[in-house]
Amino acid sequence: MQTNRKNIFLAIGILVAGIFLGWLFFGGNGAGQDEHEHAANTEAEVWTCSMHPQIRQPEPGQCPICGMDLIPLSEDEGGLDSDMFQMSEDAMKLANVRTMTVGGGESARELRLNGKVVVDERNDYTQTVHIPGRIEKLMVNFTGEKVERGQTLAMIYSPQLVTAQAELLQAQEIKESQPELFQAAKQKLRNWKISEAQIERMLAEGEPIERFPIRSDVSGVVTELMAEPGDHLEQGMPIYQIANLDKLWIQFDLYESDLNWVEEGSTVEYTVKSLPGKTFEGEISFVDPLLNDNTRVATARIEVPNKDRKLKPGMFVSGVVENQLDSSVEDRIVIPESAVLWTGERSVVYVKTDMDKGAGFEMREIILGPALADSHVVESGLKQGEQIVVNGTFTVDAAVQLAGKPSMMNPNIGEEKVDVSEEDRSALQPLFSDYFELKNALVNDDLETAKASARQFQQTIDQLQVSAMSDEVGSLLKIHFPKLQSVTDRLVNAANIDAVRNEFIGLSNTMINLAVSTRPMEGMYIQHCPMANSNQGADWLSMSSEIRNPYYGASMLGCGEVTDQL
Repeated sequence: MQTNRKNIFLAIGILVAGIFLGWLFFGGNGAGQDEHEHAANTEAEVWTCSMHPQIRQPEPGQCPICGMDLIPLSEDEGGLDSDMFQMSEDAMKLANVRTMTVGGGESARELRLNGKVVVDERNDYTQTVHIPGRIEKLMVNFTGEKVERGQTLAMIYSPQLVTAQAELLQAQEIKESQPELFQAAKQKLRNWKISEAQIERMLAEGEPIERFPIRSDVSGVVTELMAEPGDHLEQGMPIYQIANLDKLWIQFDLYESDLNWVEEGSTVEYTVKSLPGKTFEGEISFVDPLLNDNTRVATARIEVPNKDRKLKPGMFVSGVVENQLDSSVEDRIVIPESAVLWTGERSVVYVKTDMDKGAGFEMREIILGPALADSHVVESGLKQGEQIVVNGTFTVDAAVQLAGKPSMMNPNIGEEKVDVSEEDRSALQPLFSDYFELKNALVNDDLETAKASARQFQQTIDQLQVSAMSDEVGSLLKIHFPKLQSVTDRLVNAANIDAVRNEFIGLSNTMINLAVSTRPMEGMYIQHCPMANSNQGADWLSMSSEIRNPYYGASMLGCGEVTDQL
């Protein structure tokens, strides 16, 4: 009986000990876990928006931009380099950010030229009168008429010639006693290009000829009438401009930045606007050694046969000269122009690093080599296989700036600010005013005003005194001006408004880079349309935050968003 009691007490003791130990291990651990979770929750947590990663808040809520629920900041970003910025895959898609893997490319520079058909100067002849007098009649009285050598062009009455004939007739009577006088009288008429047959005729008739014909010295086409009936002309004054159009010149405009890429012997493939669907090829026979002081343009010409007369002086021509760069350089890196941002004298790109959730972007300074058609050779700063942003570069830069990390648009963090004086800003403002005129014309679907604004923009570039500006600004303009000159030349000669809008993409990219570096005007906005440029997206500058899309005009006037304010 006593043994049973002992067993009962022992079982109760074991049960109490088990309960205590269970509470100690499991209950105690649970309390510790609660405390651990509470401690974790009380740590400062950062919430962001998957669509707008620049948003950072210390507590959950909604994005102030799009209204989406905020999410905890990815743990991946906690391990990022301090200068690196992360974007989620959704944010990259929304911003239409595209990247490419850096690799070798064809190192050929395709230089586009514009020109026109002109008369071969060697076959352009000014027909003058050989006899002083009054024009009685024009036998050829309109431009474009063909004439043959020796053909009568006009009739002229000359009192001096009548007097000279009278002197000849008088000298004829005494030629036996004074032959020198007779020969001198005849020579005077020969100096006026009076033929021997005409002289013999007046001697035979014994009377002066009152009206003499003006005969063509060459064969060709009359390109200009330079006199009218009744005009009194002195010897040597012009009466017609006559050109032989069997051989013509095509003269292309060369800007200073293009001169090193074109030389005598270069092959040009060209098209003539009035002969659609046909491509011609010619060889440059002459490059003008002098620049025009007003336009800062030289000319390069090719000679073309024109027996069929399909080419006519004044026709517009577009040509392409392709130059292969040094092929001995291995692993040459070529990147699109859209990937490059300029700040002062430096060029930067955004390098992408793949992550578990999205991608990290870091600004990288590079050194550029020769400019190609729409790309650049990279001398240093990038390696084969690295990924860079080629579309949406300004969007990435704006997001990086808002995140407080080094960016091209934020010169106070990791970047030198270009020192721009008030005088330099004032000098640059007309350039931006012309740009905005062009942009507004595209907003209004007005082709003629757009082309007129492009011509004014071109004149402003030519008149800008770069040498009078500071070294920093001058160096910056030397980077951008060749592109501005090239694109405005194509804008002026664009056939339709779609062609103007296509060229406006490159113009805007260059102007945005220039604006970011110099800040010439207060209150400028960088705006972006994701659908422009064949859905690759395109940017432009505006003086208003209101979206008025120059790439679509009235068809999609409000398409786009503000990506940054300068």
